[in-house]
Amino acid sequence: MIVMALDHIRDYFHADAFLYDPLDLGKTSVVLFFTRWITHFCAPVFILLAGTSAFLSGQRKTKKELAAFLVKRGIWLIILEETVINFSWFFNIHFTYFVFGVIWVLGVSMICLAGFIFLPRKWIMGIGLVMVFGHNLLDGVHFNNNTISGFLWGAIHERKIFPFGEIHIGEGYQIIPWVGVMALGYCLGSIFANGFDATGRKKILLQLGVGSWILFIIIRGIKYIWQPPSMDNTGFI
Repeated sequence: MIVMALDHIRDYFHADAFLYDPLDLGKTSVVLFFTRWITHFCAPVFILLAGTSAFLSGQRKTKKELAAFLVKRGIWLIILEETVINFSWFFNIHFTYFVFGVIWVLGVSMICLAGFIFLPRKWIMGIGLVMVFGHNLLDGVHFNNNTISGFLWGAIHERKIFPFGEIHIGEGYQIIPWVGVMALGYCLGSIFANGFDATGRKKILLQLGVGSWILFIIIRGIKYIWQPPSMDNTGFI
């Protein structure tokens, strides 16, 4: 949360925040680059641990009770995103710009997880793995921005800025792969359950952590070679 707050402060107080992206290697500095880059760990950890927390909460609830809790909490988060948090970002009392941000996708993921928890654990893990490792296979699918299908696809997978007359919606966090991240977090919760060996848990987490870092470097390296980072026509990286 401190790292994420640091990035948001940069958005407001860094003189060049709206002139270039801090990850633009042609313009940024080493310190600025890593100040922004390190925040890429924040949203995945937030959503992963939300799934883990749901699992732990479910140890004290029935499946139906947990599902009801997740749906209510998810709806509440979506409402907060588009009201209190929206105003905190833009200070615009006319609410002409809405963002489907990380709080929105946390809420949607909780609502989806409310249905997943009735499935066998292996199925939940399978859904999570397919979403996380397979979502880039959908990168070539596009819909016109000014259609309902374009709007829905923007919420599901592709970042867009969608106009509704004078109102614009920035679709920044998509259902795929974030719902999958929360599903994996739910499965991860089993190693935090009472009675699980602490030494074994540390070993599993270390292996997962190191493996994820290595995979990240490999995948990003391949992506950078084939497609150097650039701004797309939505204004998003």
